[in-house]
Amino acid sequence: MSDNTANIAAPATPGAVSRALSRIAAMVLRHVYLMRTSWPRIFELMYWPTIQMILWGFITRFLLTNSSYIAQAAGLLISAVLLWDVLFRGQLGFSLSFLEEVWSRNLGNLSVSPLRPSEFLLSLMAMSLLRTLIGVLPAAGLAIVFYKANLFDLGLPLIGFFAILLIFGWAIGMMVCALILRVGQGAESVAWLAIFLIAPVSAIYYPVSVLPEWLQIVAWTLPSAPVFEGMRAILIDGTIRFDLLAHGFGLVLVYLAIGAGLFLYAFHVARRRGLLLQVGE
Repeated sequence: MSDNTANIAAPATPGAVSRALSRIAAMVLRHVYLMRTSWPRIFELMYWPTIQMILWGFITRFLLTNSSYIAQAAGLLISAVLLWDVLFRGQLGFSLSFLEEVWSRNLGNLSVSPLRPSEFLLSLMAMSLLRTLIGVLPAAGLAIVFYKANLFDLGLPLIGFFAILLIFGWAIGMMVCALILRVGQGAESVAWLAIFLIAPVSAIYYPVSVLPEWLQIVAWTLPSAPVFEGMRAILIDGTIRFDLLAHGFGLVLVYLAIGAGLFLYAFHVARRRGLLLQVGE
């Protein structure tokens, strides 16, 4: 990954953009080949979303016969599970694609290739999107078949919800990868733990108002809470809360900037200190 400041300062030309896109595509293709030759990887992507959808489907069926609140919004919990999995899969897909490079001790090779850190970052985002779609779409389809719960009934706001949660997952993944670059592979378990730290205050299955007042403040500083509040507003009240969408987008762009800054800085420091070859140790 060239550290040539002249290239960074120079204006982008069509040829430079084309070469950058080629390098990003090459990184994506590498991970696609890894997935294609290992069916357990693809199975794992679809397994957890499907299991969660089935589990919460049965819970919803029980609650439909015991709660008038849930009866007002059939598919509420299933929709919440599927949207939550977008965030979870987005973050884990980003982190695992990075960890694939760590486990194969390939970071050192990438650091001396023409691939730039920003292009590496974009390739990880692309793989995260691919992994998320592979994991969530089959579960969403089965939810329609088994429980008549159609996530796509959310309409056009679903695109906004998906984008916010996916980008938030990227931001968290960048922070996790920056930590791994800083302290080594011993921190890789954070890739699985980080996302669940925010689950209780993301208002996935209950409104933000259920939380204590001080936690409500924390919840509204996360892009995930406005998404799930907006989802409930559509399914229960039939109302599209554009204010919540704007709130979520505004916050997620801040988190994305912070995550990208931390990742690029940690990568730069690791490369300067010759630590990229030691990350896997």
